[in-house]
Amino acid sequence: MTAAAQRWRSELEAWAIPDEILAQAPESPWGFPPELFAAPPDPADSPSRDRALEALPEGGSVLDVGCGGGAAGLALAPPAALVVGVDESADMLRSFERAADEHGVAHRAVRGVWPGVAAEAGRADVVVCHHVFYNVADLAPFATALTAAASHRVVVELTATHPMTTSAPLWRHFWNIDRPEGPTAERAAEVLGDIGIDVNVERWSRPPRDVPREVYVRMNRQRLCLAVDREPDVDRIMGSTNLLREVATLWWNV
Repeated sequence: MTAAAQRWRSELEAWAIPDEILAQAPESPWGFPPELFAAPPDPADSPSRDRALEALPEGGSVLDVGCGGGAAGLALAPPAALVVGVDESADMLRSFERAADEHGVAHRAVRGVWPGVAAEAGRADVVVCHHVFYNVADLAPFATALTAAASHRVVVELTATHPMTTSAPLWRHFWNIDRPEGPTAERAAEVLGDIGIDVNVERWSRPPRDVPREVYVRMNRQRLCLAVDREPDVDRIMGSTNLLREVATLWWNV
């Protein structure tokens, strides 16, 4: 493991919830609400979408790793004729399949953890992987498997900093603890460079997602290991959800 890969792993491990807080959680604090990753009827242009489209042949295939509701992969159809979605969550895959049916896009769903299900997922012209890297401790083998699955290009999207950094004021208020600041998209690019990937980095600002505030309130309450009746308190302390978010697109040719 390279120095950058070790720093990436260590910075992610620092996000572990203290045992004494985790023991009080009424439900799992992990996972994401499907609404955050639902495929919109009309996908917005973005550097991530543009970089994928320019490498995708007419009638080509897309592999969406960590597909959620399919927002990244289905935004490429057309010209893609087939979108394969990989996710470990059955709820997310059901959302992906519903959206694919509604869009009239040929699709296949693979449930499991990447890269363990790479062989079942198969190869595609373009591989996309949006907002997954911060859940991956061993980033180098994960990225190597993305490269092996792509015929033309890999496109990764992630927030410039760990997505939970925005919840730091909540952790200080409810539990009087400070949360980490890393890792970052820049650190991810270092890890990729160390394993020989000629990665390109584009930084941009993403408009707010069209997601009801109560979805964020519920997610933050679960992350904080609080009971349902604390949601009004979370809502009161939580900042605005209607903000631009700094994002990075990492892409490389195969």
